[in-house]
Amino acid sequence: MSVTLTITKSRIAILTLARVEKHNAFDDVLINEMIRCIEHASTLDVRALVLKSEGKHFSAGADLNWMKSMKDNSFEDNVADSMELARLMQVLYECPLPTVCLVQGAAFGGALGLIACCDIALADKSAKFCLSEVKLGLIPAVISPYVINAMGERNARRYFLTAEVFNAEQAQTLGLIHELSDDLDASAEQLLSKLADNGPQAVKAAKRLIAEVAHQPIDDSLRQLTAERIAAIRVSDEGQTGLTAFFEKQAPAWQQQG
Repeated sequence: MSVTLTITKSRIAILTLARVEKHNAFDDVLINEMIRCIEHASTLDVRALVLKSEGKHFSAGADLNWMKSMKDNSFEDNVADSMELARLMQVLYECPLPTVCLVQGAAFGGALGLIACCDIALADKSAKFCLSEVKLGLIPAVISPYVINAMGERNARRYFLTAEVFNAEQAQTLGLIHELSDDLDASAEQLLSKLADNGPQAVKAAKRLIAEVAHQPIDDSLRQLTAERIAAIRVSDEGQTGLTAFFEKQAPAWQQQG
């Protein structure tokens, strides 16, 4: 298996890239397995999805042998292959669960798309990053909407064009990484504990809210939408439970279950 999916006792889904011998590089098998695992995790009663990898490196990007096999394919076949990668990015980006990415070692090429698609990204302080496609005469096309959304157009103009390697501190400054750590597992555990303190349905609703509100004009339509969203969550079972627990100075049910 190129990918494993495990569920912890604390109801966290752990999606692990496990092509260590290939530095967790993408091929069609890994892409399809990731799609299947993310879609399955999205149906489970879990609190978050963590994306990580085994071995020294997070991911070297596209597998060179896989790329070589597509070299002589037709335009139509190349589009079909690329659409599968596009589907992976979409499924990860639109996953209803909070998604957390843990990055160590090298994260090159398409790996930056995975990072940018996750809600929260943590990296080891020694991690290295590179949008390396133009070195091969290619472009980071499929991942570009997500990476540009994460680092901004101005920064993308530099790193898409130069294909230079940048370090973890630079990745944090660019907005690609939220937090640097000497111990990724410990940092992830602290973060997941914070997520577990919050209403699971509220967390999902907050994630949907971002997608609905971002880049929209602040007009009567948006004000109506936001008013409806807060009203709906207030009268929901979870909203009522949370408010009651707060006023009675008790832990809400989801914390007691956790």
